[in-house]
Amino acid sequence: MSLRSLFLLLVGIVIVAFIGLNWTEVTRPTDLSLVFTEIHAPLGLVLIGLMALLSAVFVGLVAYQQATVLLETRRHARELSAQRELADKAEASRFTDLRGHVDQEVSRLSEVLQNHTRETLARIDRAEMGLRDRPVDAEIARLVQAVENHNRDLHARVDRLEMGLREGLAGYIPAPATVRPASLPAAGGDDPVGEATPG
Repeated sequence: MSLRSLFLLLVGIVIVAFIGLNWTEVTRPTDLSLVFTEIHAPLGLVLIGLMALLSAVFVGLVAYQQATVLLETRRHARELSAQRELADKAEASRFTDLRGHVDQEVSRLSEVLQNHTRETLARIDRAEMGLRDRPVDAEIARLVQAVENHNRDLHARVDRLEMGLREGLAGYIPAPATVRPASLPAAGGDDPVGEATPG
């Protein structure tokens, strides 16, 4: 039980106790004026009846207000739920559209990449075929052949030169180590054969 309910209960108990203690005075009849006429009735009971009627009206207004607020809250809750569902559907639709767009872009980029790969491979193949068919290769081969022929000619000449030197030196006998070579002739035209000079 809340403090407000407890307070209202205490106030009600106090009022009932007050009425109970003063019941004889409350029920004493008296003349009451109703503007156009007069009646003979107990004033206390009339006032208690008016207070009860006022309390009932007040409770009815509070209940009506609470019911109205409750209904309005439920209506807002339903509207919020509907709006949330619409937002979720819109978000899901956006995600679906975004995924579709991403899938399209990925497939397009894959196709572009495959086309570029094919074009690059085709260019490489054309370049290889062009290098094979170019006359430069034939010219290089001719130059290599000419260099090889020239090298063969040089080797053949060196071999002939070595053979000639061997044949020319075949009859050559070297002088003994004790024999000295003759001295060069003097300017006076002496005999080149060395003679012993008199002592």
